[in-house]
Amino acid sequence: MQCTSASGSEIRNLKITISYSGKDLHGWQIQKNAVTVQQRFQEAVFSVLGNTPDIKGCSRTDTGVHANMYVISMKTDHQISCERLKAALNRYLPLDIVVTSVEQAPIDFHARYSCKGKRYIYKILNREVRDPFCEGYALHYRYEIDVDMLNSAAQSYVGTHDFTSFCTLDKREKGDFTRTVKSFSVYREGDFVYMSVEADGFLYNMVRIMVGTLLKIQQGKLSVDSIPDIIKAENRKEAGPTAPACGLYLDQVFY
Repeated sequence: MQCTSASGSEIRNLKITISYSGKDLHGWQIQKNAVTVQQRFQEAVFSVLGNTPDIKGCSRTDTGVHANMYVISMKTDHQISCERLKAALNRYLPLDIVVTSVEQAPIDFHARYSCKGKRYIYKILNREVRDPFCEGYALHYRYEIDVDMLNSAAQSYVGTHDFTSFCTLDKREKGDFTRTVKSFSVYREGDFVYMSVEADGFLYNMVRIMVGTLLKIQQGKLSVDSIPDIIKAENRKEAGPTAPACGLYLDQVFY
């Protein structure tokens, strides 16, 4: 259905995909006393369009978390072409945020509520000596990681479970804590170990707690077969610590 503004112009719904480094940003959502991705994006939009349209983000990423792919839906009656808007936004955005695509979407498309699933990757530099060029972009873990053991343990995450044990409880989390994890893999590429997880949705700090639990298994502080019992406990205290934000990347959003 076509919508029009008060001035009679057609309202367009745009799907805007960005990528960003979260190292110096305090997550997506606008905050009073911190610089966020949404703030910088809205400032760029205002510089291009002269106003700030209705903007919706696909996820509430936290301070220090990165995104290889982040999706925004934006409704506007401005008739600038998608390609021109992409170029103009990249002119005004800071260097740690970039628009990778702009396309017209159905009027009812919503970056968050139309999403069918997401994939996150957690990146670990696994060698004795840290790398200054990875600072803020990967967790440095100096002791050898047994990727086969952790990959086997992580398969217990797969399936539909109540993930209360893997959630930091705050006012953002209410109601049903059940999520369906479609896949979880742990693999090595050179000095880097990656943990990749895809699900229909994620709770607050869920991936970072999953990672922290696997690292606690690596340290021998939890048994390799402990994850099913931790899930059943529905108790945050049973799981491992929350891994640092620096290694977490929102990798792909599925629609």
